[in-house]
Amino acid sequence: MATLTMKKSFIAIILAGILAGAMPGMVKAQCGNSCSATECCSRFGFCGTGSDFCGVNCRGGPCVNNGVSIADIVTPEFFNGILNQAPATCVGRNFYSRGAFLEALNSYPQFARIGSVEDSRREIAAFFAHASHETGRFCFIEEEGGASEDYCDESRTDYPCNPSKGYYGRGPLQLSWNYNYGPAGNDIGFDGLNAPETVANDPLVAFKAAVWFWMESVASVMNQGFGATIRAINGDRECNGVDPAKVQSRINLYTEYCSQLGVAPGDNLSC
Repeated sequence: MATLTMKKSFIAIILAGILAGAMPGMVKAQCGNSCSATECCSRFGFCGTGSDFCGVNCRGGPCVNNGVSIADIVTPEFFNGILNQAPATCVGRNFYSRGAFLEALNSYPQFARIGSVEDSRREIAAFFAHASHETGRFCFIEEEGGASEDYCDESRTDYPCNPSKGYYGRGPLQLSWNYNYGPAGNDIGFDGLNAPETVANDPLVAFKAAVWFWMESVASVMNQGFGATIRAINGDRECNGVDPAKVQSRINLYTEYCSQLGVAPGDNLSC
């Protein structure tokens, strides 16, 4: 399931502060509509130029992307080839759709568009490998037995838990924890803390939540190999020999999808 550690959050805050204070000639205040025509709005909300601002997670301005058509790569045959492997009784069969996935990307134009065309194909294969693993090839919408898990980090007072709600896995990447639901909701436009079930009730929100998490926590490590994406998503529960069977399941799906998309999987597949 998708987890975002406190350490990553603290690092993000520290980096944002560094960019804001240590590079005054390059970075302005938080962007909004304040960036000039030649500047990009970075993932942390600051104006600037260069790959740190215009590359992965660029939020606005002249963001760099390779211009590939995701729709031409994620064809109906590719998407439905995954979905149709789920038993007909699966709730996900009538929930997940290629149309919802492609519509979600309108909010995240940098998804799988950084680097070469081969890089894009590998990133798409990686995203769908993790989604297939997490949902049983789009069979499940919610984490099985998730309601019994405690996914409230009370130390994250910036995203206080609603005691009547559960922050267990939902959607293609099984978004989990209050500190993910809160910011995902803020970015997408739903009440993540008080209505986390929206991710399991609205297919478009479900895919937006998955792509949001990917762009926030996974996309930036794609250049380190597929193993790094496993670590970013569920490393504490699977990597370093904790659960090698699940790691291998993700790798098998990734290499399968790379083959279907006509791209080599690259190095460093395991975590």
